[in-house]
Amino acid sequence: MTVINNDVDIPAIYARTRDGFQVALIVADKGQVHFDVDSPCVRHSAVADSTSPATAYLAPDAEFIPRPNIHSEFWSATGS
Repeated sequence: MTVINNDVDIPAIYARTRDGFQVALIVADKGQVHFDVDSPCVRHSAVADSTSPATAYLAPDAEFIPRPNIHSEFWSATGS
């Protein structure tokens, strides 16, 4: 562990391995959770475009991905 941030509003934890891999888990504004992973330097390589369209609905006029308090037919749990 490199840093543990016990902040009441935005807690976070950061870790790094000896060979340079890093992870961060951050709970941010309005329940948004960020899980970041960094790897040591690697050679650049081309990444192919997606072969299929996105399956989650996003309103055509939406500027950003919805916050967690917005219902989504794709992402929201239905309860069992």
